[in-house]
Amino acid sequence: MYAENLGQYVDPDIAPSGTLLGLLQRGRGDGTLHALAAPRAEALAALHHCLANDPRRDWQVEHRSLYYARLHRDLDAGLDAVAAHLFSAQDQLDTREERTGLALSVLGHLASYGNVGALRLLREYTARGANWPWALDELAVRDDDAALRRLGPAVLSRFPRTPDGDAELADALRGAFEPRPWRLWEEDPTRPEQRERLSRARERHSFDRWSRQLRSAGPRPGWSVREVLAWAEEPPTPPGEESADAEPFDPDLARQQRAAAAARCLAAVAGPEDRPALLAAARGGTDTARQAALRHLAEGCDPEALDLVESAVADGSPQVVRAAAAAAFARMRDGAAVVRARRWAGRDDVLGVEAAAMLACRGDARDADAVLAALRRTVRAAGCDSDALWPLVDGVGRLRVHCAAPVLRHLYRETTSSQLRGRTARALAATDPAFAASFAVECLWDCEESTREVAARAATTGDDRVVERLRRLAADPAEEAGVQSAVRGRLEPGAQSGC
Repeated sequence: MYAENLGQYVDPDIAPSGTLLGLLQRGRGDGTLHALAAPRAEALAALHHCLANDPRRDWQVEHRSLYYARLHRDLDAGLDAVAAHLFSAQDQLDTREERTGLALSVLGHLASYGNVGALRLLREYTARGANWPWALDELAVRDDDAALRRLGPAVLSRFPRTPDGDAELADALRGAFEPRPWRLWEEDPTRPEQRERLSRARERHSFDRWSRQLRSAGPRPGWSVREVLAWAEEPPTPPGEESADAEPFDPDLARQQRAAAAARCLAAVAGPEDRPALLAAARGGTDTARQAALRHLAEGCDPEALDLVESAVADGSPQVVRAAAAAAFARMRDGAAVVRARRWAGRDDVLGVEAAAMLACRGDARDADAVLAALRRTVRAAGCDSDALWPLVDGVGRLRVHCAAPVLRHLYRETTSSQLRGRTARALAATDPAFAASFAVECLWDCEESTREVAARAATTGDDRVVERLRRLAADPAEEAGVQSAVRGRLEPGAQSGC
């Protein structure tokens, strides 16, 4: 979410799960159902708040645009509030796509539903707005050729006819997600200067790609275990001037990346004769070399890897070493790792977290109690949004731990992550006999396509809303293929009713 008064991005402020705003922010199906039953002014205020303040924990993974577009259509909401957000003064102060991307995606879906005003607003923002590439991508798959050609001069005028401007144009052409508008502009016979300029930019793009392939990618270690470990121990240095616009330099992250790269190099160069040197590095080498050696030995399921991991978690003073040791354990795939995980699953450190996740993913029926205990412990200690919950939720569903249903229902209601809620819905479908007549019904309106697919397969047709919703999803051209396939399976004659 963008804090208008601070000029920076902050964690979204999510309302309680029992409020209309909280339901809509989470993308829950009940959010749509409650909004349609609420006073229209209240529903519109909550919807517009979500469009102007993206509530997603991870905007690159979670879906909301189709969910909000459908509600916008059902409420017959106008576009004035969306336009005010897009063209506010903040649009020129902050050019990051997070501020306006959700609203632009909603406009794209509305245009697909035949909303001509949304199409015009996308065109206007492409010509004037800061996040014009996103708006152009929305138009590229929805607008006609003539309208897209008319946008060419406005877009190209953003790039001065200078060497720097031409370089920026080549970068924009290279980074375009949808090439259709650029191809139309380059082939436009009525604008020969535009055509010539884009042809030069495309030639520069091809040359730049070729030259990048020839350019060195950075420092390279020598090809022996000793040289790789020595390279891993070198202190990380900030990037050069070429990366001046990148994220701020993080030495800890750079060391982690160096350790991962060194482990990959070790996989290519290490032989049986190098095992003593690798064991020595894993027992007490410098932090980065120790991480690399641990990861290499764990991936190879070395007989001493488990003891080395436990030792590193116990005596590795920096937090990064302990986390790296636990991550190395998570990469092990042999039966000995599962046996050891049963011993470690009750620990309250990073190794206990990874051990419980391993049992959730690879354990059997005897591990059900340990996985359920870890799930409950994580919810109590870390809340309903912890990343550690993901494999545990999958695990209780895979192992069909029926007594996990109460904590799963709590997670479903409270988590702000729509991705985690979708996993919880799948686990409930496997563990909760009441799911088909309860949460599965509202899941038909959920923001995540995978959750709607679970609901389409499970929801009882004894509820009149279910049959009507299934028919609407089957007829909606914006719905995903997996959901429509599940819907058709439920609507076909002779299909199970689910009640």
